[in-house]
Amino acid sequence: MQSVGATLAVLAGIAWTSPNTLLGLVLGIAGLPFGAHVRWRAADLALVFHRWRWGPGGALTLGNVIIHTGDDLDASCLTYAHRAGWGTETPVCLADHERAHVYQYMVLGPLFLPLYLLCGGVSARNRFERAADRYAQSGRGWWPW
Repeated sequence: MQSVGATLAVLAGIAWTSPNTLLGLVLGIAGLPFGAHVRWRAADLALVFHRWRWGPGGALTLGNVIIHTGDDLDASCLTYAHRAGWGTETPVCLADHERAHVYQYMVLGPLFLPLYLLCGGVSARNRFERAADRYAQSGRGWWPW
């Protein structure tokens, strides 16, 4: 059971990142008429839109919303470093990787997207992606600095 302080911190993080979450909700809801379905994942503190039809595949986190092109967020995926050819790493759970982004958003709120883009966007060089992979591998280290 969470302490009152931890609960308040989670609620503050959800409020702080609400502009990002609103963007995610708009995007997710746009996919509903095209076969997407939505489910709350308490462990990830996120509303997940599965079977979202557009994009290259995988998942995108916007605040407390995860847009996912597949059926199961608990699927395995390769780390960014592995895909970039920087070494061989064991696959990680996509849900764990995206949960790290939820935490990052909850701390950085509206600053997340500009900082993420300044750090290189969707790439193995991006410290946000490396931290999310580290968290997915070990359960620790989701903070990018």
